[in-house]
Amino acid sequence: MIRILLIAFCLSSAAQAVEVGGVTLADSIHPGNRSLLLNGAGVRSKLVFDLYVAALYLEAKKTSAAAVLNDAGEKRIALHLMRAIEAEDLLQAFNKAIVKNHTNEEVLAMKPALHEFEMIFNQAGKLKKGDVVAFDYRHDKGTGVAINGVEQGVMVGASFYAALLKIWLGDQPAQADLKLKLLGDDR
Repeated sequence: MIRILLIAFCLSSAAQAVEVGGVTLADSIHPGNRSLLLNGAGVRSKLVFDLYVAALYLEAKKTSAAAVLNDAGEKRIALHLMRAIEAEDLLQAFNKAIVKNHTNEEVLAMKPALHEFEMIFNQAGKLKKGDVVAFDYRHDKGTGVAINGVEQGVMVGASFYAALLKIWLGDQPAQADLKLKLLGDDR
């Protein structure tokens, strides 16, 4: 009987986690007011280096970038760092991707939120391998940034979160195959 319970426990645990790039991801989380499901995940690489595993969590699974970007529900994108990186370098990469996916007018309109975002990363310093940077959207708060579960700051409103998601899901994503993986495409 104990053996059967142990096997059942192991099988249920395996069904509740997904491994991507050596990082184990929960298939559902509860960061705010609702449960979120793992929509997709993949490795962000640059040249020959794996930088992080990105995991996108939504209230309901979606397979198109437009559906995710237009979704008003709670969301999380979590970056599980696979190597140490200066927070400033990560911020610069985010800023470049935001600029690539928005008009000058849109970027100008985001200036206050971008400034707050910059302040958060400037205070973070060096991020270590294994650190988790999470970006949460909640109706009651806006866009929260947390490092290893500790909230670092919040940008009010929904529009900044959509802009942030375009780093990975925009027309010019940071990495095309990562965009597909975040949208649940396992190719």
